[in-house]
Amino acid sequence: MARDAAHNLTQGAYEALRADLLACRIAPGSRLKIQELCTRFSVSLGAIREALSRLTSEGLVVSEPQRGFRAVPISVADLRDLTMVRIEVESLCLRRAIAVGTVEWEARLVAAFHRLSRTPERVASDPMRSADEWADAHAAFHSALVDGADSPWLLRLHAQLYAQSERYRRLSIPLDTGGRDVGREHQDILDAALKRDADRAVALITRHFSATTAILIDADIEGFAARQGRPEETAP
Repeated sequence: MARDAAHNLTQGAYEALRADLLACRIAPGSRLKIQELCTRFSVSLGAIREALSRLTSEGLVVSEPQRGFRAVPISVADLRDLTMVRIEVESLCLRRAIAVGTVEWEARLVAAFHRLSRTPERVASDPMRSADEWADAHAAFHSALVDGADSPWLLRLHAQLYAQSERYRRLSIPLDTGGRDVGREHQDILDAALKRDADRAVALITRHFSATTAILIDADIEGFAARQGRPEETAP
């Protein structure tokens, strides 16, 4: 039982730290002070080190020799590269799901869209922030969109790329001043997938990803992220 309890604490610390990184509650590029994280999540030094090791392997944390750990920084170059690769992998997954997806896949996709469309996108008390509940529903929709594909490798790549892009999506929320209708974008993608129109679905998902990237680049995302929370340079 003690071993199970320790595992649960370690897993909980990993999940909480990962959520904070993806939501940019820990600013990209910030130094991750191990003792502060132990206090924040009420877990042991070993639990935090294991969580950081896992997050390093996922590409959300970087380990710097003699300096400890840091949240992976963001940059325009990384965003462009990530968007390009994500479009390629998502397109492969989507085409495959449309080609071989079953009626059960369609049902999961419709259910995921229904949940997303019924969940408020912004935090009621702070409309400049994305609601965590909507972020969860959004992730579930994009996962359901491709989970009809029969390639575990493609789906693993898809999940990894989605996680990396989530930090950028969160940062784009307060920068979107053009009245973008994300709900309509999702509806159109859903309709194309259900009609088994792979070419249209791929064109729409490409436009969907590219719109977020354009918002961030136009807004000088590197400068914005620095203003949101400058990395601290003290020792871990």
